[in-house]
Amino acid sequence: MTVHRNVTPWATAALVLTALLTTSCTGEGPNPGRSEAKPPSATPHGYVEGAKEAAEQQSRLLLNDPDTGNTRVLDLVTGKVHRTAEVKDAVRLRMDGRFGYLHTPGGTHVLDSGAWMVDHGDHVHYYSAPTRDVGEIPGGGQAQIRSDAAVTAVTDENGRTVLYDRSKLEKGRIATSGTLRGTYTGAVVPYEEHLLAFANKGGTTELVVLDRKGERVASPDVTCEVPEGDAVTRRGVILGCADGALLVRAQDGAFAVEKIPYAKHVLEEERATAFRHRPGSDTLAALAGDEAVWVLDVAGRTWKQVDTGPVVAVNTAGEGSVLLTLETDGSVHGYDIATGKQTARTKPLLTGGERDDSDSNAPVIEVDRSRAYVNDPEGKQVFEIDYNDGLRIARSFDLDVKPVLMVEAGR
Repeated sequence: MTVHRNVTPWATAALVLTALLTTSCTGEGPNPGRSEAKPPSATPHGYVEGAKEAAEQQSRLLLNDPDTGNTRVLDLVTGKVHRTAEVKDAVRLRMDGRFGYLHTPGGTHVLDSGAWMVDHGDHVHYYSAPTRDVGEIPGGGQAQIRSDAAVTAVTDENGRTVLYDRSKLEKGRIATSGTLRGTYTGAVVPYEEHLLAFANKGGTTELVVLDRKGERVASPDVTCEVPEGDAVTRRGVILGCADGALLVRAQDGAFAVEKIPYAKHVLEEERATAFRHRPGSDTLAALAGDEAVWVLDVAGRTWKQVDTGPVVAVNTAGEGSVLLTLETDGSVHGYDIATGKQTARTKPLLTGGERDDSDSNAPVIEVDRSRAYVNDPEGKQVFEIDYNDGLRIARSFDLDVKPVLMVEAGR
């Protein structure tokens, strides 16, 4: 693999984050009430057995070619590529921050990226460990998988949901922790030690809140027509509906629900059905039919439509950042979200002529706190883009596989 560099990223950020982690996690100073004869615990704050803690984000890209089954993990800090087990005929690749889920017609392969973060609110821990293949779980190409720190919920195409113990996955084992009674529409989303789900009721889909045993603990009396698309943000969970979105928040021991409707009538083919965003961000992006993009400002409870022309992929780093689109000319374009005006554009990056979005395995844009990544399957490359510097190409990675499917871990 060849790495092409324009700059060396993150050097200054690493020093700053080292200082922040030191002051945030070790306390404010000596404790006069503690005897020097009784030293603090030998286990430091944030210690994780078998993992290394770092001062900066340990980003890695999971890559797969469904035709050959070749699967790779690209370490974005070192530039090294790790081989993993072959997974052929994957139709989707989903990431929950640490684990990648390769959906195939016969089941879902779980891959531990070996990179993750733990958010303690006032500070963050970044970890790295060896990459490993965890194994297979039932649920084919149509399964919906959502996770939090404790549980992974797998909902099959018939609406049946099985819960998996996340702590066992972290140890390289697959173990169920329960099966929910009944069936649910769309994904079951773990949130605040509960589960958010849509239950069928008299021909409508009703939002329900379940405990981790599957018992219903709340019914907010909110319905959602044709639920599709979801995202977890710092302000709550966004659930897509035909007429807009629901924002579900944990509040004072209960769950509050707000509807964020579209500002106008939206045709079925123009609604947002898959949200993209930087983890931790409250600004979401989604395709809006063939010629535009939706931006959902969760903090402001507003939708904005940006007219872009035909788009293959979309994403954004959040408030104050540009809206990023990969368009059918093979270039990445940047738009000012407030004005809807194009502000920057790269040269054509993707090989093989113009792209279209008819393929479910179309290229994607992955975004973290400083860079965006675009996969070029035919060119066997991944491009790293500095979206804060006029969409400058910071690095490009030449690979030995076609990166048809791509997700970013460690965020």
